[in-house]
Amino acid sequence: MLDDVDAGAVQAVLVYHADRLHRHPRELEDFIDLCQRTRTKIATVSGDLDLSTHEGQLLARITGAVARKESDDKSRRIRRKHEELAAAGKVSGGGSRPYGYDADKRTVRPDEAEVIRDCARRMIAGDSLRSVCTDLTEQGISTASGKQWTPQTLRRMLMSPRISGQREHRGEIVAKAEWPAIITPRQTQQLQAKLRDPDRRTNRASRRYLLTRLLRCSHCKGTLVARPREDGTRRYVCASGPGFGGCGKTTLVADPAEQFIAEAVLRRLESPRLPQARKRRSDDTNGADWQAEIERRQGQLDELAAMWAEGEITRGEWLNARTPIEKRLTVAKKKLAALNRTTVLLPFIDDAKLLRDNWQTMTLSRQHQIVTATLQYVEVRPAVRGRNRFDESRLRPVWRV
Repeated sequence: MLDDVDAGAVQAVLVYHADRLHRHPRELEDFIDLCQRTRTKIATVSGDLDLSTHEGQLLARITGAVARKESDDKSRRIRRKHEELAAAGKVSGGGSRPYGYDADKRTVRPDEAEVIRDCARRMIAGDSLRSVCTDLTEQGISTASGKQWTPQTLRRMLMSPRISGQREHRGEIVAKAEWPAIITPRQTQQLQAKLRDPDRRTNRASRRYLLTRLLRCSHCKGTLVARPREDGTRRYVCASGPGFGGCGKTTLVADPAEQFIAEAVLRRLESPRLPQARKRRSDDTNGADWQAEIERRQGQLDELAAMWAEGEITRGEWLNARTPIEKRLTVAKKKLAALNRTTVLLPFIDDAKLLRDNWQTMTLSRQHQIVTATLQYVEVRPAVRGRNRFDESRLRPVWRV
């Protein structure tokens, strides 16, 4: 419409009432300038509005200001009502039903609840979002809307405090919910820590290569990357060139190296050193403290953004205050991720043989989680010239447990 007015295609604009034309005073000022330039008339049910006169402009501004106040009052009442519902742990209206619950958003669906519990257990144990989604699709299990599961949809569901019976409002847990929990709050905390881990990788290489991000070149200390040969042979390479910081001097064939490291990890966990993992298991109190720190820092970022949006602080002040908060937020996320890293080992603390028996049937993502929980990294030394077989002496593991 504005383009037509500007082009002279129309000579008048008809609206039900002047306060329906604009909700923001800044938009009205631009429209007044446009009407004055093009001599466009405004017609309303209550009578013509002549924006070419000072009286008409004053009336439009007063009408617009009153309408804006009414809109703000309505938004404030709605926001206050949602805050009251959240504080009481009650359901807010609208939206489609959440997975695991009936349309009333309170009654648990037993079959879907069991799916949620299984997905939560698998994710905490180290499976990837994509592998879980693939299994759900193969079993014919769909989302609440009847669609196939995607990693994004599954991630959103598993990170939601709703499924552990907690009421969330504006990104914060504010109350115990009126609906029953499907998983425990502790499981939600573990899932959020795992899925928010800054070091978490979700690309395809991490699913095809067991030792992704765990191999370091002894020459330059760079991280080896997955790069297969032209014949398809999987291998790790200290890559050089644009986008890579390696020296290009170290390569390692993947299959024998992965078999050797996997066996070394299993032997390590079968040794008396395994009980050390028990000491490193996620402590509930520390985990709750770091989770609270994350929520506190995120709340500060939200508050800063709101202050900047309202004009209470300048952009420079916002940037200066945001940087230290984001640094503390990153530290808290890494600390919580470190506490939760060894959770994949907990089922095997008292029975290391169980891990060996189940190793071959585990997904590659879960194997990678177990290796990462056990190893800090593996230093890869240069190959001996003329030796064409796999040389295990090239690999020097640095252990976590």
